[in-house]
Amino acid sequence: RSRRPCRRALSVDLDKMAAARPLVSVISPDGAAAEQTTLPAVFTAPIRPDVVRIIHTNMAKNKRQAYAVFMKAGHQTAAESWGTGRAVSRIPRVPGGGTHRAGQAAFGNMCRGGRMFAPTKTWRRWHRKVNLTQKRHAVASALAASALPALVMAPGHRIEQG
Repeated sequence: RSRRPCRRALSVDLDKMAAARPLVSVISPDGAAAEQTTLPAVFTAPIRPDVVRIIHTNMAKNKRQAYAVFMKAGHQTAAESWGTGRAVSRIPRVPGGGTHRAGQAAFGNMCRGGRMFAPTKTWRRWHRKVNLTQKRHAVASALAASALPALVMAPGHRIEQG
């Protein structure tokens, strides 16, 4: 099953929910309740933690920089296999003599000084396109979640009454 959010669930008409919007007090600078108005419609948007998580994860990927190992790493020697009949594995071995490196296995990902398995490449897909409508739904959902004291206090934030 696909992990993408359902398109039908994202297309919410906020005007239909105007009847359910509660009245809230507008506080004047001196601390007194100046007037009452309906809560903005964005605070009654459906709370979709799955959409918020997906959009946040994909947008965070757009700040990454490409990295990779050196293209020739592990292959900078003229190693060749000794073939069969020498009672050693057929892995390529460093030629020459007079140094500890001579005769050592090379190239393989299991070898000391060899290349890694599946060397990383800079042409990996680092960034993700994020649908603008989905971004807007994620912001609306996160804003609506911030209006519920239970959700705000769940991770340990304190809300002062005053």
